[in-house]
Amino acid sequence: MNINFLSGLLHLADPTLPIGGYTHSNGLETYVQERIVHNVETAKEFVQNMLQYNLKFNDGAFVKLAYKAAEKGDLQALLDLDNECNAIKCPKEIRQASQKLGLRLIKIFKRRENFPFMEEFEKAIRNKEANSHYCIVFGVYAYLMKIPLYEALLGFYYTSVAGMITNAVKLVPLGQLDGQDILFALYPVMEKTVWETMELERDLVGLCNTAFDIRCMQHERLYSRLYMS
Repeated sequence: MNINFLSGLLHLADPTLPIGGYTHSNGLETYVQERIVHNVETAKEFVQNMLQYNLKFNDGAFVKLAYKAAEKGDLQALLDLDNECNAIKCPKEIRQASQKLGLRLIKIFKRRENFPFMEEFEKAIRNKEANSHYCIVFGVYAYLMKIPLYEALLGFYYTSVAGMITNAVKLVPLGQLDGQDILFALYPVMEKTVWETMELERDLVGLCNTAFDIRCMQHERLYSRLYMS
């Protein structure tokens, strides 16, 4: 089996990548302050629900679709996906965070190689024709770096889950080993979600997650905050 892509995958999906992801809780801070998430069990439930009922239908699906658009060299399809992604992110903080993370990801990986397809996408961003969402950029780079789609999606879900668990450890708070136990428990869920994402019907992309969106919007008005979203 060819594993030449492995270094690129580990780099792209590194939870400590300096793009600012650690400053965003994606609404978890609201759940903690409302005492909905308050121990190991509820933290695991939050992360698993985010993975299965939010990411799979939204950012994870856009990683796959962006990967496919890059595979075809279809810039217009990529721009349409990026604008669709922008439209379904109702909470302002989440929308802005996704755009900033995407821009920072481009800033890092263009130092490795200037791919013509990504340069065209950057030009569209500068011309206000695209919004640079993180999941879109992740999917494009995964293809350009010759990372297979299954592994790219697994890496995307892993870094998302690891980030949420790190935030839960700080916010609830939980012990560091509690966080690792949650991560171990979610291995099969991540793998199952990858397969479900690869087979997801196009009409289901952007499926509404009302409760998550409301908690993210409430985060903007919390009395005290550790995170930006």
